[in-house]
Amino acid sequence: MRRKVSIIGAGNVGASAAERIAMRRLADVVMVDIVEGLPQGKALDLNEAAPVDGFDMRLTGTNGYDATAQSDVVVITSGLPRKPGMTRDDLLQKNFAIVKSVTEEVARRSPDAVLIVVSNPLDAMAHTALKVSGFPRQRVLGMAGVLDSARMRFFIAEALGVSIENTHAFVLGGHGDTMVPLPRYSTVAGIPITELLPKETIDAIVQRTRDGGIEVVNLLKSGSAYYAPASSVVQMVEAILLDQHRILPCAAYLQGEYGYRDLFLGVPVQLGAGGLEKVIEIRLAPEEKTALDRSAAAVRELVQSLPL
Repeated sequence: MRRKVSIIGAGNVGASAAERIAMRRLADVVMVDIVEGLPQGKALDLNEAAPVDGFDMRLTGTNGYDATAQSDVVVITSGLPRKPGMTRDDLLQKNFAIVKSVTEEVARRSPDAVLIVVSNPLDAMAHTALKVSGFPRQRVLGMAGVLDSARMRFFIAEALGVSIENTHAFVLGGHGDTMVPLPRYSTVAGIPITELLPKETIDAIVQRTRDGGIEVVNLLKSGSAYYAPASSVVQMVEAILLDQHRILPCAAYLQGEYGYRDLFLGVPVQLGAGGLEKVIEIRLAPEEKTALDRSAAAVRELVQSLPL
């Protein structure tokens, strides 16, 4: 039986992720959107690209959820996009109702799926999906750390004039202004960037990483980032479908790890066929743990305002 990935929301992130999943030949893709004709048109367009790009995966667009049944992975991108001057926190109440409704629909039809939440504010929406679905924590994840770390990797490569392939970056915490980039664990060919860059440059990279999403929003004027978020989603989907046991920074529901409980927070995790296989706990310096505590407190404040 062919694998199936359903993507809820056929906007820029969803459609870009669908294209990449098909071109990597990972799974058939179902795109769901409330806008009549939008998912159908994008699916048809991508299917017509298949003979040129050489993939046999089939894409389906629909305004309902029945075609998503028995999905292996469901990616939730639904929600209102962030606009200039709007923080992720502003989106909380607006997107809560959307994510709740979507989760109810997909969980009923795909009770064994792994859910990957992309909707903002990310950590709170992942919490919503977990509680509404009733799934075990292993099968509900948030896509944030992969994206934040990718942004930091680009900035490091740009500052040093080296290949992206040589860079690794670590970003923990909530997906927002309180995220915690970790220069000490960020490397170029195994060398910590603290040995390669002056402190002022590292501080600038850390701040630009925190501001990565809003920088794109401000440049676009209308809409938000979607290429990098879509690629980040696909890396997680690939790790799950191919059972790679890959270690990636993701928003996971912590149950005592790092000293936090009943909270989604960005941490390094191992991903495989069942979703979350383990949370990787790394040793943090006192100032790093203080920053992570601050980020966790901000996430918890959001979660406590959810009507769950």
